[in-house]
Amino acid sequence: MPADPSAIATWANLVTVGRMFVSPLMFIVIPDHGAGSWLAFIAWFVLCASDGIDGFLARRHGSTNFGAFLDPLADKFLVLVAMVTLIDRHVFWWLPVVIIFARELTMSLYRVFVGTRGVSVPASRLAKWKTTTQQFAVGFAIAPITAADATWLWKFVLWLSVALTMISFFQYMWRAHVHNASSRTANAS
Repeated sequence: MPADPSAIATWANLVTVGRMFVSPLMFIVIPDHGAGSWLAFIAWFVLCASDGIDGFLARRHGSTNFGAFLDPLADKFLVLVAMVTLIDRHVFWWLPVVIIFARELTMSLYRVFVGTRGVSVPASRLAKWKTTTQQFAVGFAIAPITAADATWLWKFVLWLSVALTMISFFQYMWRAHVHNASSRTANAS
């Protein structure tokens, strides 16, 4: 039986909320100064994989408005808190994280603003790639085999995620501009 779109208590939403509640435990086990930790890496892998589980459940049982809002928020929360933790642990440089944070905050506020007007802004394919590269940047920075011995790898993936973050942001803004221009043209007719 498909879920009521206005439902809050669904399996998919339960997994999403669980991800957010469990995530602080993962951040605690991230080691200082880029040594890497298998425990942190496994926890990160499970948290990222659980995003696929809640997506599967939502597709199977029906998505909800609450889930459509909460799932991207949970993704942003996980990635940004992990990145800030890596700044605190002297692994990540603050600049790429600030760029990513500013974009994510701006897009979240934009979604809330247009949502009050009944407009939905679903994640684009590029935005999904952006999230994946952000997750890989964190994963490579905490995996013991790449944390210290392949810093070039996670640094490259981090900056790639910054590029995808900004490109997807401009993609959303361009689509909003085109939509607004076509709405003004239709209203003027």
